[in-house]
This record gives sequence, C-alpha cells and structure tokens, in this order.
Amino acid sequence: MSKGKIWFALAVLFAINLMNFYDRLILGAVGELIREQWKLSDTQLGFLGTVFILVYAAVGVPLGRLADRANRTRILTVGVTVWSLLTALSGMAQQYWQMFVLRLTVGVGEASCAPAANSLIGDLFPPATRARAMSLFMLGLPLGNAACLLFSGTVAKHYGWQSAFFVALVPGLLCAVGAYMIHEPKRGGTEAHAIGSLKRPGSPYLLVLSIPTMRWIIASGALHNFNMYAIGSFLTPFVMRVHHTDVQFAGYVTMAVYGLAGVPGMMLGGLWGDAILRRRRNGRMLLAAVAIAFSVPLLYFALGRPSGEWLLFSVLFGFGCAMMYVYYATVYSTIQDVIEPSLRATAMALYFCAMYVFGGALGPMVIGNTSDYFAQRAAIVDGVNLEGLDAGTLQKTLGPYKGVGLNDALYALPIVSAVLAGVLFAGSRTVARDVDKLQHWMRESAAGQPPKPPQMPREPEQVVT
Repeated sequence: MSKGKIWFALAVLFAINLMNFYDRLILGAVGELIREQWKLSDTQLGFLGTVFILVYAAVGVPLGRLADRANRTRILTVGVTVWSLLTALSGMAQQYWQMFVLRLTVGVGEASCAPAANSLIGDLFPPATRARAMSLFMLGLPLGNAACLLFSGTVAKHYGWQSAFFVALVPGLLCAVGAYMIHEPKRGGTEAHAIGSLKRPGSPYLLVLSIPTMRWIIASGALHNFNMYAIGSFLTPFVMRVHHTDVQFAGYVTMAVYGLAGVPGMMLGGLWGDAILRRRRNGRMLLAAVAIAFSVPLLYFALGRPSGEWLLFSVLFGFGCAMMYVYYATVYSTIQDVIEPSLRATAMALYFCAMYVFGGALGPMVIGNTSDYFAQRAAIVDGVNLEGLDAGTLQKTLGPYKGVGLNDALYALPIVSAVLAGVLFAGSRTVARDVDKLQHWMRESAAGQPPKPPQMPREPEQVVT
C-alpha cells in the first residue's frame, strides 16, 4: 500500500476516534444540567455512563471476532453511522428512561471502533513505529474530549443541553464516508515474518488470556478506565460545585485539564515508547508504570485545593492527566507486540470488555454513589434532618453539600493510580518472554516448519542489541 493511502487511513481513523470520544463525553459535559432538570442523584447520573459502558463491552467481543474475519473498514462505516444517528437522537430524550435506552444503543455502535481500528493500525505500521502511530490515533481521545467540552458547554449554555447532542451528527457521518474510502490492508503485511491470517492453535479467547502480559494489561485497563471514566463523568460537575463556575467555564477548565493536557502525554508516550523499545523490550510497560506513579501526588494535591483556587487545581490535575495519557500509546502498542495479526481485534475486544466492565462501568457508578454518601454525611453532621424526604426534595436539600461529597469521593483517583502503577510494573516483567514466544512461532510458521519449543530468556528485561 502506498504511503499516501496509509496516512489517509490513519487520518480517518484518528477522526473516527475523535468523534468516538466526543460523542460519549457529551453526557459528562452537560450532565449537571440534566441532573438539575430531572432532579437526579449522582448515582443515577453515573449509571447513565455505566449502562453505556456495559453494552459497549458486551457487544465489543463478538464485533472484535468479526473484525478478525471480515472487512474492517465496512464494520467501521456501519458502526460510525449508527452511533452518530443515535447520539443525535439522545438530544430528543424527555425522561430519564429514554436517555437510558438511547445510551444503550449508542454503546452498540461505538463498540465497533476500537477492535477494528487497532487491528488496521497493526497492519498499516511495522512494530518499530507502532507506538507513534498508535499515539497519533489515540490523540483522538484527548482532542475529542477537549472539543466536546469546548463546544458542548457553550452550546448548552446558549441553546440548551439537547442541542449539544445534535452538533455531533454531521461530523460523524463525514467520518463514516471516510471509513468507506479506506483501502483494507493485508493482514500481517507489516510483520518481519509473513504469516498472513495464521494463528496459534486453540480457542482464540483462551489463547489471548493464556499470555501473561495480556492478563496484566487487562487488569491495568480496568484500573485505568475506572479513573478515566470517573473523571470524564464528574470533572465538570466538580468544577461547577467546588469552584462555583457556570457550565460553560467549567467546560473550558475540563477541556484544558482532561482534554488538551492529554496531547503532550500521548505524543511523548509514543515517541519515548518507540525510543525505549530499542534499549529494553519491556520499556513501554516500564514507561507507563513510571508515568502513572507520577500522577498519584499530582491528583492528590489538586483535589486538596480549596474552593475558588481553580487555576492551581487545573495546573496540578492537568499534569496528572498528562501522565495518565502516556498509558495509551505504550500499553496499546504492547498488545500488538505479543499478539499475532489475525487475533489483534479479538485481543483488543477482550481487553476492552474487561477494562470497561470492571473499570469504565464501575468508575462513574462508584464515584456517584460515594459522592451521594459523603454529601448526606456532611448534611447530617451539619444538623440537617433527611428523614422522610422524597427523592426530589432530598436532592434539593443536599444541594449545598454536593461539592463536599464529590470532592471526597474523587480521592479514590490517586489510590487507584497507585495500584495501577504496581500492576504495570508487574506486567513489564513478562513482556520479553511473551514477545520471544510469539516471534519464534511466527518465524517457524513463515518457514513452513513445525514450531519447536523456544529457548526463553531468564530475564524479561534483556537488552536487544
């Protein structure tokens, strides 16, 4: 495939990923307005994000297997069209249950993106440059978040929260057209050993789960997504409640902290990830572990800023988020290193299923529930009687305590990040062994010989010369 077609494909995949994250964050950007209008609790608001993630995870597994067998560009075309139309319909919801159902269906469409797109990138770029290619693709995450927070808050302030959902329709449909124009690459065409669509024998799901590095990566994904989706769901409400801003200004703060701050983290993760791979085969995972460890004190001290100190909060939290974004370029490219081309979409689908069910789905729900608990406790300590209040009156009474409750709940973020850094370091100890095993099998399969048991290195961090 020509360089022009390769870079066109990457540009379209970046745009699709941008709209993927733009669309799913709209609810987080305007959620405070929806909560106030429908008199919802933080638990109910968080559950709207949870239900989206659960469907996304469940549907993603069969779609990932399909992407390993069928035309990936056509899967993307249909998926982008479906989720763009359903996102626009979300703006027509009049009640909580209607929004609930629509978020379910949006999750079905968006589940097509990650497995197919990641599989395509693996067949467009060789291992030595995959971290950089992956970082460019994953720039859609912070830039999609930033664009959503910039436009959604402004549109919601002037035209109502419903209009924020309508804005996403046309760009989404244009991305669907771009996906249709991508040339489907040959599977395994960028590997050193040409094995085409061959895979190791056995169940594809059990094979993926039998790889030690993948098990550590799956665990890390659950922890990382817990934090990222909790931030996406509640950072704008946090800025509004604790630092007393309107929805538009809170959107600007969140755009900078959660969106734009991720750009340098993502780019540096790609550049450093490819550079360190030339010295240490487990370097990408080590880099991710170090970056996440640096985020822990930054998140902790940011949440300790008093009411009104939004600027210092933004600086600290923004640097923390930048460190968290290093994860994507380094860990996602490591998945490509330990999985053969014909199983990469399946591996990504299993990874996404676990990271969303045990991380992304729990993050908004746990933080929302914990926020309600701390808000009620603060009210009771202040002498407020909450007995016998109906749901609407209870939420109105808790209004002055919502900021305290959410602030306390978000201290879960640095705790989870500390555990995540440990998991990533443990995963770095198995990478070299799993890469050697895969390369041995690919080399023997390409030569048409029955694979022999490989000689494994004693130390997984052995330096490549």
